[in-house]
Amino acid sequence: MNRYAFKIFLVLFTVIFCTNCVKTNNEVVHCPCFERKVLAGEENFVGIENISFENYPRVDGSTSANVLNWMVACKQLGVSYEWRMGIYEWVVGPYWPDIPEQYSNSTLGNRVMTSQTHGAFMNLIDGKADIILTHRTISPDEKLHADAVGVSLIETPIALDAFVFVVQKNNPIQSLTIDQIQKIYTNEISNWAQVGGNNAEIQALSRPRNSGSEEVFRTLVMNGIEPADFPEAQVISLMIVVLKEVLDNDKTISYTFNAYKDLQARRPCNEVPVIAINGICPSEITVKNRTYPFISEVHVAIRADLDHNSMAYKLYEWLQSEHAKYTLTECGFIPK
Repeated sequence: MNRYAFKIFLVLFTVIFCTNCVKTNNEVVHCPCFERKVLAGEENFVGIENISFENYPRVDGSTSANVLNWMVACKQLGVSYEWRMGIYEWVVGPYWPDIPEQYSNSTLGNRVMTSQTHGAFMNLIDGKADIILTHRTISPDEKLHADAVGVSLIETPIALDAFVFVVQKNNPIQSLTIDQIQKIYTNEISNWAQVGGNNAEIQALSRPRNSGSEEVFRTLVMNGIEPADFPEAQVISLMIVVLKEVLDNDKTISYTFNAYKDLQARRPCNEVPVIAINGICPSEITVKNRTYPFISEVHVAIRADLDHNSMAYKLYEWLQSEHAKYTLTECGFIPK
């Protein structure tokens, strides 16, 4: 079977075209959907020479990088892949009939992992993973652990993604300033009426410490300002649950990565809209030229002592090359 047999399905099923959210009757106008272009089939894929099921690196990463890790593995190994519904969200996985029988049970499952961001960093530091993909760099807690065991990491950005704030579709708020976002999360602003919305209490949802989105939020958005201690019920362990909470409650606000929202959670703007920040909506243009205020970088990380002749190091180099850009785009990211 052609290893790109599922590409048209992947793109057509996940592409979200901008409708500009034209206001009709009492409809609220939020940011238009992030336009994702239909990609033509990739031709002349160039992978890593001599990579195989036997020597494929142990790759780990964040939930938001799961699709990228699996798609890269399938392409490098010449296996067709398909989108399918996982336990919580949509994922990319190999088309199992394409895999030789001796590898079909656990080989790839043991080498392509999704331990979430904190777990992936800990696995890399502890030598249980060779390379990881995440939306952030090492956290202070992880750096303490790395220093304690004498490990240094190399972290390299390979792609861009919008870090977005989402509200329920009936929430009339269309845009917030950075200062307003910060004050909502320090609880200085606690009612939507204070920012031009309905007279209703704001329920700001957050993520656990050391999760990818939480650490990006603290660094990129709060910029050193300590968020308030919100009730435990507002600290959501899974990103997919965050979006479900926002979908069902017009008092909520939260944050996520745009590619995850669109492609893995499949919550387009007519279900879970994105609000503008400082009047700027995320788009390919505003992310590329960095006028949208909150841009997250997708990183590939390895241990500094990794053997440069290893397949893990070759994969690390490949992910930075021109050959990886099509795959990065296919996974919803904007290559650097």
